[in-house]
Amino acid sequence: MTGVWGVNFNPDKTDEIFDEWGAEGWELVSAFSVNDGAGYSKEIVFIFKRPF
Repeated sequence: MTGVWGVNFNPDKTDEIFDEWGAEGWELVSAFSVNDGAGYSKEIVFIFKRPF
């Protein structure tokens, strides 16, 4: 799976990836699923922020 910035995303390494981004100053502020009908999620969107 690839993110907006071309980040390869491995669901098994979520904690490791988020810890790395946190060390770089990113803060997770929101997460939501994108449904693809029939009640199942197609994607999960994570929103991060960091100071300029």
